[in-house]
Amino acid sequence: MIGSLNEQQQAAVTLPEGHALVLAGAGSGKTRVLTTRMAWLIQTSQVSPFGLLAVTFTNKSAREMLTRLSSLLPINTRGMWVGTFHGLCNRLLRAHHRDAGLPQTFQILDSADQLSAIKRLIKAAGIDDDKYPPRDVQRFINGSKEQGLRPEQVDAWDAHRRGLISIYEQYQAQCEREGVVDFAELLLRAYELLSRNAPIREHYQRRFQHILIDEFQDTNDLQYRWLKLLAGGGASLFAVGDDDQSIYAFRGANVGNMAAFERDYAKGNVIRLEQNYRSHGHILDSANALIAHNAARLGKNLWTEEGEGEPVRVCEQGTDLLEAQWVVDEIKSLVNDGHTRSDIAVLYRSNAQSRVIEHALFSSGLPYKVYGGLRFFERQEVKHALAYLRLITNPNDDTSWLRVVNFPARGIGARTLEQLGDAARAAGSSLYGAVDSLSGKSGLKLQAFAELLAQLTEQAHYLPLPEIIEHVVHHSGLRDFYMGEKEGEDRLENLQELVNAAAVFVGEEGMVGEPALSQAARETVDPLDMAGPPTMSPLDSFLSHASLEAGDNQARAGEDAIQLMTVHAAKGLEFDSVFMTGLEEGLFPHENSLTEQGGLEEERRLMYVAMTRARKRLYLTLAQSRMLHGQTRYAMRSRFLEEIPDAHLKWLTPKVSTMGAAMGSGMGSSWSGSGYRRGDAYNRPSTGAMSPREPRLATSGVRVGEKQFRIGQGVHHAKFGDGTIIGLSGMGNDAQAQIQFRDVGTKTLALGVAKLDIVSS
Repeated sequence: MIGSLNEQQQAAVTLPEGHALVLAGAGSGKTRVLTTRMAWLIQTSQVSPFGLLAVTFTNKSAREMLTRLSSLLPINTRGMWVGTFHGLCNRLLRAHHRDAGLPQTFQILDSADQLSAIKRLIKAAGIDDDKYPPRDVQRFINGSKEQGLRPEQVDAWDAHRRGLISIYEQYQAQCEREGVVDFAELLLRAYELLSRNAPIREHYQRRFQHILIDEFQDTNDLQYRWLKLLAGGGASLFAVGDDDQSIYAFRGANVGNMAAFERDYAKGNVIRLEQNYRSHGHILDSANALIAHNAARLGKNLWTEEGEGEPVRVCEQGTDLLEAQWVVDEIKSLVNDGHTRSDIAVLYRSNAQSRVIEHALFSSGLPYKVYGGLRFFERQEVKHALAYLRLITNPNDDTSWLRVVNFPARGIGARTLEQLGDAARAAGSSLYGAVDSLSGKSGLKLQAFAELLAQLTEQAHYLPLPEIIEHVVHHSGLRDFYMGEKEGEDRLENLQELVNAAAVFVGEEGMVGEPALSQAARETVDPLDMAGPPTMSPLDSFLSHASLEAGDNQARAGEDAIQLMTVHAAKGLEFDSVFMTGLEEGLFPHENSLTEQGGLEEERRLMYVAMTRARKRLYLTLAQSRMLHGQTRYAMRSRFLEEIPDAHLKWLTPKVSTMGAAMGSGMGSSWSGSGYRRGDAYNRPSTGAMSPREPRLATSGVRVGEKQFRIGQGVHHAKFGDGTIIGLSGMGNDAQAQIQFRDVGTKTLALGVAKLDIVSS
């Protein structure tokens, strides 16, 4: 079992009982170590399969871990507690829904449904959505929950903050009334359940003797507190992660949790997995040199036995169009040399960068796939079908009610729903509970919809899950509606795929043939005996599965195609050849990072992740000018390029000064063979409108005193440091320059006042 592991991996797997931190570098085999550790603990009789708790960050990782474990040991892994934080909390709350203050059939709101619920609340309460934008409210609510704070616990230091707290309070009451929870609520409610209910907490503390956590660098504060609660009975915590790959601060991840864990639990018991089985030496040495510029790292240095390999290739082009075309030409060469298209990835920092790359690929006839596109459970037709299914098991779910009450159209208009909402608020009930309060034609139409739900619910007591989904698609009118729609064929195929997904699900869960709303198992299982699976009906189980998978069901390419994605989406993936595009100041690192605490270090970790996706070839590309958000943008070379030693780089274009003089084809600059050619755009008079690729520029710049300033010129300011002029306006002492500084972002300075030194011309 452990004979094929290297020395550090074996040391991690065979650690004696106690807390430990494993610093697992990119490509160092951390999943293998985690799984083998679990198998070793079971095989050596230190713990039973049901005494283990393993936490992952994706359902895919959880499935992979269970599959590997089954191949190592002849055990049934079905009842084991292996899953994501949200999945495990959902399981805990299902088992103890009464103690958690939840209905037995509570439903889970995904991010989109949560936003819809907030919008509905804001509209019903007459709240100004300009002052309180729904997305801002959503971020505030989720952020508060991730800190473990209920409305009454949030600090209210001004009137606006008090307004947010009030909306949070109303939203919480709305969710309680409808019997729904959002993702953040799953974790908070589970944490509150364990912290307030000593018998339940002590039961699970006794049960779980070993707790293993993958991707520990991605945990937030509440997740860490939840783990501490479970480990309070003496369980051994085994945390695996890489602080150099912590890139989800925008989701609440706290990279400091790793240092805190080392201080609170590991206390020096740290094992570093530094041997990399993915990338060649030049790639790893470049990544090591880059990340070394971050402070407060726990520290490690990746190495490989695969040799140095090829140096990291760098290409600088005049415009983003030229950059994209160069990338496509290089991809063509790779494909012609026998490289598989799906093993070639083009990464970018911002989604806005993809358009020009997609256009170049399309024009060249190269098939490509935007990885992480619209996921299956987020497609419109699938969400409609799921809404009907949710109403079968919980008709009080107002979000699902509003999604499909008039879809397909039943003549139930906005005015009718407004009246229904008023009646529901007056009665303190859900929309479904207030149907009988409306009379006339509107009331009859609502009652007809309620009767449809009742009929579907009755059928669900007799039909298996796949059949009830087919029944819902047919009798709800979804099938007829999409048959008459322009894109209906694709949507109907997705609905059929939903039926297929349900059939696979019941097969994997051992529920084949059971009626969709079967309740039999609930009556014979002790809520505290969780050795087996949660006691839910097939329909409830599938709906939970769909909600939890919505954020994890990445699209798969149906053909051999070039992979396009953001660096964030690339986390956990690897490719033979990787193109990292847009290596420019303000783009990567992103300009926002310069004003955010810890922002620049997070960007550097993101770059580290991008580089370590490559197995054999890594390309770093940049453009001197770029069209972003409808504007031409001039930039300096990214500082990240300067942080990589030249010994590991191969410049495919001449390495000109960082403060390059002319930037972009609009200034008459282009790459030609092995040299950089300057044109006469500075002296060309304006002849009318120019294309977006050729922005109108000052003919010869601006003279102030003895100095001549031009766009693209490098300058130095005593306070702001080095920068590049990206815009000029005015004349003489009234002239102003827009300057992109390396360390402080973009500033507009009066040239007659600012003391600027010209660095290059």
